[in-house]
Amino acid sequence: MDLLQQGGAEITSIGFRRGSRPAPEMPGTVIDLGQTRDGQFAQRIAAVARTLPKLGRYADAVRSADIIIARNLEMLILAAAARRRYAPETPLVYECLDIHRLMTGTGMATRALRLVERTMLRQCAGLISSSPGFVNEYFAKLTPRLPKVFLIENKIFPAVNETRGVPTVADGPPWRIGWYGVVRCTRSLGIIKQVMAENPGLLEVVVAGRPAKTEFPNPEKDFGGIPGLRYHGSFADETELASLNRSVHFAWAIDFFEAGANSNWLLPNRLYRSSYYGAVPIAPGGTETARWLQRKGAGFVLDEVTPESVAALLKGMTMEKLAAARAALRAIPDADLVTSPEERFTLIRELGALARRKPPGAMPAGQGGSVAGSAA
Repeated sequence: MDLLQQGGAEITSIGFRRGSRPAPEMPGTVIDLGQTRDGQFAQRIAAVARTLPKLGRYADAVRSADIIIARNLEMLILAAAARRRYAPETPLVYECLDIHRLMTGTGMATRALRLVERTMLRQCAGLISSSPGFVNEYFAKLTPRLPKVFLIENKIFPAVNETRGVPTVADGPPWRIGWYGVVRCTRSLGIIKQVMAENPGLLEVVVAGRPAKTEFPNPEKDFGGIPGLRYHGSFADETELASLNRSVHFAWAIDFFEAGANSNWLLPNRLYRSSYYGAVPIAPGGTETARWLQRKGAGFVLDEVTPESVAALLKGMTMEKLAAARAALRAIPDADLVTSPEERFTLIRELGALARRKPPGAMPAGQGGSVAGSAA
């Protein structure tokens, strides 16, 4: 939403929230539909069902929009219904930045949800996604007739006023890996623990960010008492994250939480941040992350991620090899890692081209509106 706002759009957000109240940094006007909870799909479905008869309360906001953007499947259902009733000429755009594992299963619930998503997608003029993997491996197989696709990668936005990666970490070994962001992969933790246990003095790991409560319900305990591993907790802002990336040699860009599906298809935030701030990414082969790194000629890709392959990479590492890997990161253009002002204006201009009022250029602040279904 910040991208839309800084591109010149006027935003009205109509959506559910995950916390006890809407996030204070939410841009524009916020219309709160109540609280839903991660992982509790019955509760979320019930919330959608309760809201459908009340959509008339938000008719004015819907009618005033140039574009309606639905930021997940539950909001797509509500947005499509509101559009049909109050603004049938207004383009509907579906934003999907992750493919939940419930959408990639084989059970009846999965088939029903995919049918709903396929039906709703046919009503959309646009699809916003953060990775070509989601488009090619999921949406293109969901329906052969996709709307216009907007690829908005998880680049740094906005970048802090810092120069490109200037490492502060001492020479290795021990080699230090940063595992930052949404931390949810118990298999990764098992691999890391085994490498450290079998190779004393080879590896140190710093964990920072937001551990998934479903996988790590007690982070202090889950990550505590492991020699060589330090749990930093959450990071305050981009400046602290930049500092964390500079304090390690490598970034753990590996996730098996939804292996074979979402984990294979995504391009995570940590990929762009580690590359920009100087921590060399390590990624699993056969994933969209690995393909991204291979196109850039950067990072290290492991065909199979095992304790043995990780240990072999680190045992064969030298400061000369690391210097070459850091140079490869610095060769990646800033535009591939940081969202530029031109990208913001291009997005607004292209969204505006879908709207019933088509502005000739970027949509000036106050002229364009969007209704975004969101978890505030």
